[in-house]
Amino acid sequence: MRTVLFLTLAAFGAFSTYVMWQVGYLGIWQAGMASLGAWQVLLDLVLMSCIALGFLWQDAQRSGRTWWPFALLTLAAGSFGPLLYLLLQPSGAARNPRPATAS
Repeated sequence: MRTVLFLTLAAFGAFSTYVMWQVGYLGIWQAGMASLGAWQVLLDLVLMSCIALGFLWQDAQRSGRTWWPFALLTLAAGSFGPLLYLLLQPSGAARNPRPATAS
């Protein structure tokens, strides 16, 4: 799974770098607001980023990981935050989760 995550991050990172070089950060947002169809895609991506942040937060609480750097990265760069969170997951995290505490 780490290989797939790494390849996805590398390919998407290279493509994103190229796009950023061509149109800039603001150019990406302007393209996302160019038409109603583009607004739909942009809002869908924002919604999915918010859902991903919820899952990251819950998983970080359960596993004792820090989540805020990944949250900031998600807010600034979309799927790079969740991809890195999954890629940098400790090897034994899935097998030895920390019990949830009542709050």
